[in-house]
Amino acid sequence: MHHGGGGGGAIRVLNVAEKPSVAKSVAEILSRPSGGMRSREGRSRYNRVFEFDYSIGGRACHMLVTSVTGHLMELEFDDRFRRWHSCDPADLFHAPVRKSVPQDKQDIKRTLEEEARKCQWLLLWLDCDREGENIAYEVIDICAGANSRLNIWRARFSALIDREIHEAVQHLDRPNKLFADAVDARQEIDLRIGASFTRFQTMLLKDAFVLDDTGDDRNIILSYGPCQFPTLGFIVERFWEIQAHEPEEFWTINCSHTSDEGTASFGWIRGHLFDYSSAVVIYEMCVEEPMATVQNVRNQEKLKYPPYPLSTIELQKRASRYFRMSSEHTMKVAEELYQAGFISYPRTETDNFSPNTDLHSIVHEQVAHPNWGTYAQRLLDPEARLWRNPSNGGHDDKAHPPIHPTKFSAGETNWTDNHKKLYELVVRHFLACCSQPAVGAETTVEIDIAGEQFNASGRVVLAKNYLDVYRFDSWGGTLLPTYIIGQQFVPTTLTLDSGMTRPPPLLAEADLLGCMDKAGIGTDATMHDHIKKLLDRCYATKDANTRFSPTNLGEALVMGYDEMGYELWKPYLRSMMEADMKSVSIGTKSKSEVLENCLQQMKACFLDARANKVKLFDAMGTFFARSSRPVNETQNSIETVRPCAACNESEMFLKQRPCRNVVWLPRSLSGAAVTDQVCPTCAPGPVYKIQFKFRRRDIPPNFDVDHLGCIGGCDDILKELMELSRFGSHSQTATPARNQSQTASGVRQGSSRQDLHTSFHPAVQFTNGQTPVVNPQGFRSTHTQSSGNASGQVQCTSCREPCVLRTANTEANRGRKFYKCQNLACGFFAWEDDVENSAPRGRGVRGRGGRSSTRQSSASAGRRGGTQGRGRRGRGRNADGMMFVAATGEPVHGSCFICGDPTHFANNSAPRGRGGRGRRGRSSSRQSSESASAGRRGGTQGRGRRGRGRNADGMMFVAATGEPVYGSCFICGDPTHFANVCPNLGR
Repeated sequence: MHHGGGGGGAIRVLNVAEKPSVAKSVAEILSRPSGGMRSREGRSRYNRVFEFDYSIGGRACHMLVTSVTGHLMELEFDDRFRRWHSCDPADLFHAPVRKSVPQDKQDIKRTLEEEARKCQWLLLWLDCDREGENIAYEVIDICAGANSRLNIWRARFSALIDREIHEAVQHLDRPNKLFADAVDARQEIDLRIGASFTRFQTMLLKDAFVLDDTGDDRNIILSYGPCQFPTLGFIVERFWEIQAHEPEEFWTINCSHTSDEGTASFGWIRGHLFDYSSAVVIYEMCVEEPMATVQNVRNQEKLKYPPYPLSTIELQKRASRYFRMSSEHTMKVAEELYQAGFISYPRTETDNFSPNTDLHSIVHEQVAHPNWGTYAQRLLDPEARLWRNPSNGGHDDKAHPPIHPTKFSAGETNWTDNHKKLYELVVRHFLACCSQPAVGAETTVEIDIAGEQFNASGRVVLAKNYLDVYRFDSWGGTLLPTYIIGQQFVPTTLTLDSGMTRPPPLLAEADLLGCMDKAGIGTDATMHDHIKKLLDRCYATKDANTRFSPTNLGEALVMGYDEMGYELWKPYLRSMMEADMKSVSIGTKSKSEVLENCLQQMKACFLDARANKVKLFDAMGTFFARSSRPVNETQNSIETVRPCAACNESEMFLKQRPCRNVVWLPRSLSGAAVTDQVCPTCAPGPVYKIQFKFRRRDIPPNFDVDHLGCIGGCDDILKELMELSRFGSHSQTATPARNQSQTASGVRQGSSRQDLHTSFHPAVQFTNGQTPVVNPQGFRSTHTQSSGNASGQVQCTSCREPCVLRTANTEANRGRKFYKCQNLACGFFAWEDDVENSAPRGRGVRGRGGRSSTRQSSASAGRRGGTQGRGRRGRGRNADGMMFVAATGEPVHGSCFICGDPTHFANNSAPRGRGGRGRRGRSSSRQSSESASAGRRGGTQGRGRRGRGRNADGMMFVAATGEPVYGSCFICGDPTHFANVCPNLGR
């Protein structure tokens, strides 16, 4: 190696370490021969500069040692893409990015620039892994920018001990650009994927649901990470396995024999049977001929081998199992022990020692320890024959050796219990892997009873060897009585026992780390960070036994993506990415090639996920109540006009005036989705067609349940279905042809909205001889049956008039339906479920259109609507299941003054019956008063709101894009009109 220098004098060498503590340790070790080290402050108060003289390769050098604090630069989007609403999240896959020094590290940058201008060499002491190499090139960019003539060298070391540091500085190397490129590729991929999916999820879901798992859900960020989500997937998948497990009973035959030498327990060679009859038959055969015959006795030597040398993953897994330390805390403590010089570099994938490693010297340093010093002495004694070179685990990252002790300590005064435990684990593990395996004698006895085979095993440990020092492992055994082939005996016990299959346990942290390692998710240096992120984001919880369970939020997100068909929560995509990074690091693939292929693939996934966002909504609705807050679902590019001059915090955007136009869709609709197809006829356009799905029972047989329609006015089929919906056609036994007029028998002709809500039949005489069933609350329920047609009514016991059906909106009874007399002067009302309970079984009171209207169904519909029992209904359906489609835009704030429905205000409320309300009148029933007050509360405080998308009777509508209409009809509470055009005006 030729070290170029600057002239014949001492070479000024700028040394840069990754952390201030490492810089201090390196400076102290290298300055000891000269005996003089000076220290001064740099531009940053935390990153001092140490100066001393040293000789490298026979050349006199003046060493200046300083440090950075991890990564010096950050990768980020250009300013115009950094605000969440500044662009479509899909644009982030190709938006410009830049790497720059953040403001809080400008002082470190200035120190490096000032010192680099005065030096000839730059010597990099960054950690010897990919991440360290990337930081090294960040330092190079800064220093070379200040002094382009620098001669740049790399020191490679694994422990902060004298031997390692002096060896490294005398055998300098060049930085590895391929390692740095691999990290650059990973950083850019993670930034683009993480930012796009995180913005998509957060803007779509945060304000749409009450995320009560997360505390202050207004500030929650629903982050997505390419490593974070597969890690969550392991937790959710195990949780689903447990949930799906159905216990199954099985039967097994157990046998034991007691003699003077002890008791032997024999297990059935079949294990167990799930068929009880078969197990009983076999058991009875054994009971009838119980004589046992010894068929075979095997004695063999068994070895229990010591563990492989310690890698980072094994350190984390064993610390979790033995001490219940989290992986994050394990790495924190290990890093502190490394920086203090007690253990080697703790981030390594290597689990085999180089033949050049002086293992005996490392063992010799531990001879003085009071706990394991005696064992270390035995290990070095050739006569004990305890030494064995460590096994090769098959992994070598070519950067660092396995984790091992580098300095003796009987315990430092500033150590916590976890420092002591982790240091003990590292030392005992190292001593164990240099030891002979444990030796045992295992005996297996096989017997026959009535043709059925049973066996028993016993073990005696002959030489513990490594188990003497590695107290974390055990190798127990049982001593069997002596048996000889051909011996016969009658079992002491012979029983048929039952048991139940059990689900697998929740994943422990050690198990989760094993899954991540096997699937290639993350690196040894980042796995613990991904686990911590899941806990910080409230996607998972960890119990006292370090076992993980998904939260509702974590499970809902995984469920949503799983329903889309994209296995974004599976490890396969990330495993391929990690393999690509490795290819970059060894030069078989270029950084640009990996970036292009990976981002192209993930952008396609993103666009598909966004197109199927309704599945994410449905999954979230399974666990969370819908929120009454405004929902940002547009995710379109919104250009900022200017910062707000009043608050200097928010941005000002261009907004349009609100529009109150609403198009109500048919009652028979069960689902609807906007397509990309544009109607060629309707104007102004574009008018996108909607894929409708109707309920077969609610439409005539000559109509298709699937219909691609247009709401612009050109679709005759849709208009006809809307007309049929107005008059409750599905209650008729015979359906006219498409072009024939149709009127539901007994339905009052008048306002279509009134007909929609009060489709009860007038009082009729019984035709089948039934007598009215009188409920104790004083109402009369009549029922009539004919061929294919059933209709019913509830009559007021005072006025003998048909009652109207309404839906309660009070906190205690929200969603529960009741009957109300149409006469304003009458205070009669009755709960619908009370009517049901008093009616003959199987003939529940029929509500609108002949559909059974039980309290249970309406309540469950309310829960499915996204409220989870909180009283709010989600977007999309009302109390009766009717649907509306709202155009893209922000939601309506407020609710109907009368009924509490946020999908309309009082000016557009549908009529509730002829006697429902006057302009200033109040219903005299207690229930109506409560409903009205609930509606008022819902309009101002959001307590009684239902979600956007359906009105109180569930009808679907399409609303114009724009900000919401504030206000409602004073008379009926519908937000789609005000009182001056209310159909109930003057009634």
